[in-house]
Amino acid sequence: MRIYVDFDDVLCETARALSVLAKGMFGRDVPYENIEFFNLQKAFSLTDDEIDRLMGRAHEPDFLETLEPTPGAVEGLRALGRSGHEVTIVTGRQSTCHAGTQAWLRRHGLDHLEVIYVDKYGRASGQPAADVPPMLDWEAFNTLHFDVAIDDSPTALSGIGHRKNCRIFIFQRPWNAAYQGTEGMHRVTSWPELVSIVADNNFF
Repeated sequence: MRIYVDFDDVLCETARALSVLAKGMFGRDVPYENIEFFNLQKAFSLTDDEIDRLMGRAHEPDFLETLEPTPGAVEGLRALGRSGHEVTIVTGRQSTCHAGTQAWLRRHGLDHLEVIYVDKYGRASGQPAADVPPMLDWEAFNTLHFDVAIDDSPTALSGIGHRKNCRIFIFQRPWNAAYQGTEGMHRVTSWPELVSIVADNNFF
């Protein structure tokens, strides 16, 4: 099977790190467990200038490279590979984050995986530099087939909710607790749970 795996807050603990960063930069004390909104400007009560500064720091390679893996994620990806599945990382990060993204993957022995950058949130900033991969828009991305998709973002999940012949999993996070999704979506709370379902085609 071809499996779509989101990066931030599925493979690594981005929101936890951003919670610490927002407190250090602006004094906004919003613990990870209290992040109610995927929109971080709203979640941390930041001004336009503050969110720009926060995300500028968050996109720097040294920040991205040192994000903690989600518990079980690295082992889970390896287990899926051993089971014969093709894993593709599908991220809504700006493709200008490619260096930091690849550094994280190398650090965890996962740099053999394909990474696709998709403009999930309408943030693509024009033509990328020559050494940066392009970002696909939704129309181009939706021509690609996946048998399984795993994401945490309500916006991204809604963007793929129409897919046929694709099992879609909501990776549990505080900001998607109230998200209902579409018929056929299933919620998972951990990587061991996810692998137990997907690796052996043990679908509902």
